[in-house]
Amino acid sequence: MTWSPAPGPRDHGARELAVTEHGPEDGRVVVLIHGALDRSRAFRRVVDRLGDLRVVVYDRRGYGGSLGAQPAMSLEDHCRDVLGVIGERDVTLVAHSFGSHVAVLAALAAPHQVASVGLWEPPVPWMELWPAEARANVAAIAFSAEPEEVGERAYKSMVGAEVWDRLDDSTRARRRAEGVAFRTDMSSELVAPYDWADLATPCIVGYGGRTWPYAHRAARGVASLLGCPTFTVDDAPHVAHVTHPAQFAEFVRRAVALGDRAPTG
Repeated sequence: MTWSPAPGPRDHGARELAVTEHGPEDGRVVVLIHGALDRSRAFRRVVDRLGDLRVVVYDRRGYGGSLGAQPAMSLEDHCRDVLGVIGERDVTLVAHSFGSHVAVLAALAAPHQVASVGLWEPPVPWMELWPAEARANVAAIAFSAEPEEVGERAYKSMVGAEVWDRLDDSTRARRRAEGVAFRTDMSSELVAPYDWADLATPCIVGYGGRTWPYAHRAARGVASLLGCPTFTVDDAPHVAHVTHPAQFAEFVRRAVALGDRAPTG
C-alpha cells in the first residue's frame, strides 16, 4: 500500500517556511528534517561537512524561522510541507527523532522521488518497543491544556534553569510558543501514523550509544522490522547531530549511498 496525503497543492505551505540550501546545485540532494523542539540550525555543523552535496534544511512549521507559518494540525501537513520543499527533485531524506515520521510518510507518498531514507532514533510510542512510562510522558504533552508551559518546561530540562533565565524576553517567548507545535508532534505519535511494512524505500537506522536505553532498543527493533542496516555512534547521545557532527555527516552519506545502489525504473 502506498500512503498518500490528502489532495492539495504540491507546495502546500512550503513558501511560508524558512528553507535554505547549501552546496553545488548539481550535487546529490539530501533533505535534513529536524525533530521536536528543534530547528534546522542544529544541523549547521553537519552541513559544513557535506560540501559536495546539495543539502536542504528547513524549520518545520511552528519552530524557529517557521514559527509564523500556519500551525500544522497533523503529520499530513508536515508531509505536504516536505514534498513542497522537495519539488520535482529526486532526494535522500535524513531525519532526526520525530522528523523520522515526516521522512517515512514522504517516502510512502513519493516513492519515485525519495531514493533512500536515514532515520536517527525514530520514536515509536505506539509500539511495544516503547516503555509505558515514556509513552505516558508523550500522552501528557499531547493532552496538555497549556502548550506554552510545556514548551518552557521542555527547554528548561534541556538547557537548565540558569540558561533559561539568561535568555531575553523575546527568545523565551518564542521558545514558549514552540510548545504548540511540540504538542501537535506528540499527539501524532499516540496511534501508529503508518505501517513499517509499507516502507520499501532503502533505509538505514542510526542511534547513539549514550542515548536512553529504550531509544536504541527501539532503533534496533525498527531496523529489524525493516531488514535494514544500522549505524551506531558509541559515545553519542540522542542529539548526535549537535554533539557528533562528523559522525552524523557520515550517517547522512551512508543514507545517500543506499539511494545510489537502489534499483531504478
